[in-house]
Amino acid sequence: MKSTVLKTIAFLGILALAVGVSMGIQATAEDEAEKAPKDVRPTVSVETLVPVNHDIEINSFGEVKPLETTVLAAQVSGEVLSWNPQFVAGGVVKRGEVLMSIEADAYEAAVLQAEAQVSLAQATLTEELARQKVAQREARNLADSQVSDLYLRKPQVLSAQAQLKSAEASLRIAERNLAKTQVRAPYDALVMSREIGSGQYVSAGMRVASLSNIESAEIIVPIAGFDRPFLLDNMQGNETVITTKDQASIQRSGFIARDLGVLDEATRMLHLVIQVNDPYSLDSDAPSLKFGSYVQVNLKGKQLRNVYKVPQSLVNNRKIWLLDDEDRLQSHSVEVIREEGSYFYISSGIQADSRLVKELPEYPQNGMQVKVKTPDQALISYYRN
Repeated sequence: MKSTVLKTIAFLGILALAVGVSMGIQATAEDEAEKAPKDVRPTVSVETLVPVNHDIEINSFGEVKPLETTVLAAQVSGEVLSWNPQFVAGGVVKRGEVLMSIEADAYEAAVLQAEAQVSLAQATLTEELARQKVAQREARNLADSQVSDLYLRKPQVLSAQAQLKSAEASLRIAERNLAKTQVRAPYDALVMSREIGSGQYVSAGMRVASLSNIESAEIIVPIAGFDRPFLLDNMQGNETVITTKDQASIQRSGFIARDLGVLDEATRMLHLVIQVNDPYSLDSDAPSLKFGSYVQVNLKGKQLRNVYKVPQSLVNNRKIWLLDDEDRLQSHSVEVIREEGSYFYISSGIQADSRLVKELPEYPQNGMQVKVKTPDQALISYYRN
């Protein structure tokens, strides 16, 4: 019995000793943990900057307008006999297509009369030339003092030649007037308005319609002062991309035809003229670009060489934060040469392979020691955000 009690006491003692040793070790570990310094450096993510060459794209807006608009007038008088079914407001007609016909009987008769006058003048000239030859043969047997221009019938020949030219001119006018009884489109055109009808009498010079040229269209776009330095030195003929601003937008290509040569007095803007061939797609399958459409025009500018592309959110008062070799924050002044979208293009103030700080501490200071996120940490942070 006594032996059993002793064994129990010994076991309890050993157990108490073990618990005490364990608690002592744990307390020592906690003391050591409390004494170890904590890393309080803020964590940042960085991006290595690499210089790039950037092709500038300049955007502007304008309205599609016809290259020219013509007020069509009758050039001869007469009754309108018929008109083309496409010769209505909104109709499209091709170059040389007959728009309307004017009664031509009187003009056909005038052509016949003019042809008769030409024939008569030709006969008179032939007769005078024959008489001149007879006079020249007879003059060989006469003294020079007896031979004059009148004897050789030179005035008569000149008169006959003049009469022939006059008759030919009258014939040309008569033929022209006859041709003008068929009123034709001067170019591929959109009919803006028609002001005559069948049976109506028109007189020479009377307005009959208004046409807009659809062989080409023009878009006048303003170029802001901050964009002008980046225009190419030789812009004429350079291709542009034209996009409509409708819900179902379309794209067409154009080219720079010219600039207007002056700066706008109010806005100090330069204006470029963009030309689009065949806007109504008569000769192609391209989508139609209608007059009056409001469009965006993209044109190529100069190339920026060895610049740095930095998000605008990381540039404050033309300064950015970089990380030095000792992982300390450093504020650097930079020169922003161009702004496009949400980015700045920086030309100086940065060196290649500089580390740009993308996520700043709450209160960044020059010389502040930070630690850099590892790629895995940066990836986790990206997906959380």
